[in-house]
Amino acid sequence: MPNRVTVLGSMNVDTTYQIERMPQPGETLATTNKSSAAGGKGANQAVAAVRAGATTAFIGKVGKDSSGEFMIESLNENNIDTTNISVDPLVGTGSAAIMLDANGQNSILVYGGANHKLSPADIENAAETIKNSDFLVSQFETPQDATLAAFKIAKENDVLTVLNPAPASEIDHELLKYTDLIIPNETESELLTGIKITDEASMLETAAHFKKLGAKNLIITIGSKGAFYVHEDEYEMVPAFKVKAVDTTAAGDTFIGALTSQLKTDFSNLKDALVYAQRSSSITVQGLGAMPSIPTYDEVMAASRK
Repeated sequence: MPNRVTVLGSMNVDTTYQIERMPQPGETLATTNKSSAAGGKGANQAVAAVRAGATTAFIGKVGKDSSGEFMIESLNENNIDTTNISVDPLVGTGSAAIMLDANGQNSILVYGGANHKLSPADIENAAETIKNSDFLVSQFETPQDATLAAFKIAKENDVLTVLNPAPASEIDHELLKYTDLIIPNETESELLTGIKITDEASMLETAAHFKKLGAKNLIITIGSKGAFYVHEDEYEMVPAFKVKAVDTTAAGDTFIGALTSQLKTDFSNLKDALVYAQRSSSITVQGLGAMPSIPTYDEVMAASRK
């Protein structure tokens, strides 16, 4: 039976500007190409989960505009349950402007819009969806009070909670009491804990920090180097797959969605699920755009056989 994954999070229409290099302050550069696609951390994670085989639902908010219609349509096309996406009549749908250089590195400007209007009341309306999930995933592009309300419902119903604290900001420590697995990247981890990620000892220190606050399990993603996980007394650095990156925009989101699609609720296959997520992410960075480059389960399996 496939995992049932609910993602609470952001939806943005991404506009990508391809450039040779990042501009200096005050400098104007011509773009080599421009494209738009559905995105946002939450939407990307949901698409990664469903394409990897999970039964997936989404909780979020859009504006009453063509961008909102486009985002809902994009998730519907991916067979994601959009029942719990509400519409704000006063604020526009979220959007992002992405500058992508010739080396595949990006800089991103995000307009939160309706994403920031998601409230605990919206969560209450989605309670049945949360209760019927195996995993509930959230990030920091929507308000933490909404995430806290959702995580409380999840834990009351034995649903595992996954927190991606991105973009990094101050965490409500109460939220961590309801978090089963926290997945920051190395930069976010340092901003949240003050511990610079340099070696195994610093990663274990980070795990101890989060565990003390309530989040018992940790994965730190470290870009092209791989990911480090800590679960109970087990920990390991799992190397990333070596590929030529074209666009890293949705790499972390793909990792999280793919991971939750494969992870067993007792964490017994954590390493195997992590390796699958690494493979999935390595495929994503080889394509342009966030959502369009997220692979299916069959594509990941085919890459694994090469």
